[in-house]
Amino acid sequence: MVKIEPFAVEAWMDAHETKCEYNIAETCCASISLDQLQQLSEDKERPLIDTANILNYGDIRGSDALRQNLSRLYSAKGNFLSPQNILTTAGAIQANYLVAYSLVGPGDHVICHYPTYQSLYEVPKQLGAKVDLWHTRAEDDWAPKIDDLKSLIKPNTKLIILNNPQNPTGAIIKKPLLQQIVDVASEHNIVLFGDEVYRPLFHSINPMDSEFPPSLLSMGYKKTIVTGSMSKAYSLAGVRVGWIASRDPELIETIAEARHYTTISVSQLDEQVAAYALHPNTVHSLLARNIQLAQKNLELMERFMIKNEDECSWVKPLAGTTAFVKISRDGKPVDSVDFCQQLLEKTGVLWVPGSTCFGDEFKGYVRIGYVNHTEIIKEGLDKATKFIRKHLDNVKLAE
Repeated sequence: MVKIEPFAVEAWMDAHETKCEYNIAETCCASISLDQLQQLSEDKERPLIDTANILNYGDIRGSDALRQNLSRLYSAKGNFLSPQNILTTAGAIQANYLVAYSLVGPGDHVICHYPTYQSLYEVPKQLGAKVDLWHTRAEDDWAPKIDDLKSLIKPNTKLIILNNPQNPTGAIIKKPLLQQIVDVASEHNIVLFGDEVYRPLFHSINPMDSEFPPSLLSMGYKKTIVTGSMSKAYSLAGVRVGWIASRDPELIETIAEARHYTTISVSQLDEQVAAYALHPNTVHSLLARNIQLAQKNLELMERFMIKNEDECSWVKPLAGTTAFVKISRDGKPVDSVDFCQQLLEKTGVLWVPGSTCFGDEFKGYVRIGYVNHTEIIKEGLDKATKFIRKHLDNVKLAE
């Protein structure tokens, strides 16, 4: 029997997210309705759904319309990616699972960028691989060190896993370091796998910046796989559409074979909505809406951090939807679970405890999702400030 560790962050959200008043743990940009999506389109008369379409299994590997639109997004600056090199999945969580399920097993070694979403390192473990975590630290602005990566390489290393932008910190692996990582993977002929689910939500670094990170698919290394989703940057978690893309047809075919055991096809209705959202008539205004929302709400986060500078510290995120904030009392980290439980009980504000959901080493840390609707973020942060000033002395310290 496979040993499955509890999925801590999902268990926390499952237990609390429908019972809170202010969800500031949510990692998606504020979700939108189908009506709102249509209003964002330049062609508002174009129907979202083809109601005459027969609801059979549809295109097994993903609809032509959706894969064409994804191909366009990955083919910037003439670096064409064929739609045939894209597979759709039921969300990025299935995409990530399939990459590991297809490529690693007992006797293999995997290196995973850390901290990150638990499934990225737990699933390879469940499949029998040995996993080493490539640690990042706040004092380094959560940037991984290339020498640490080199020291982790083994003869049986099959996969290097990156999360860029990073959950929970909002940090990015900048282009120069990304190139060094590609060079290491290429030297050792290791598959490089990038979870890019928060891409392209870059709100605090300009695309013209020389350090702006391109997708891994644009870095010139063939043995690269990326995953993405409609959930985070595109505000459509409810359609449950993700994808896997690679410039290596052999990798795509290997994953496609494994995919048959988990997915016949993705819902036609979901794929039609996703294709509509990623169409050139819609995607630019949708992303502009979400980047503006992130920038506006990040200003609220910055004010919160200034108000609570004696108790809270962080590395300001450059991308994505989350911030990783350390909370201390008299210079000592609080018990993040006790803090989050009391915060929820007394104010209705939901945060995620870092020590439980991202690793014991993150004592005092909480993950805050700040790209929900602005009024929720503002009111929730105001209540959190009042809680810190009134109740922090009653919160346990981390052991």
